[in-house]
Amino acid sequence: MTKRNMHRVLFPKQQRILATFGEDLLLAAKRRSFTKKLICDRTGFDNKTVNKVFAGDPGVSIGAYLKVMAVLGMEDNFAKLAAHDEVGVKLQNIKLLE
Repeated sequence: MTKRNMHRVLFPKQQRILATFGEDLLLAAKRRSFTKKLICDRTGFDNKTVNKVFAGDPGVSIGAYLKVMAVLGMEDNFAKLAAHDEVGVKLQNIKLLE
């Protein structure tokens, strides 16, 4: 495998998480009765890119996912993704107790 394609290599659990994320975005679009064409028009992406986002493709930039989320009115959810850091807080607490 060439070095260029290493960004597409994910562990199976990571692949499932990303696929579920894409499916969740697709369901959110369907709940709002947004067509893929509407999302393409509002994001400026072609149909292929939008399909990749909804498939959870790891080769799509994080910015593309954020743009689709913005069209769906979900961009605030993006900011919350890493906000709750349980492991970091636990590590910090252990260090503070030393």
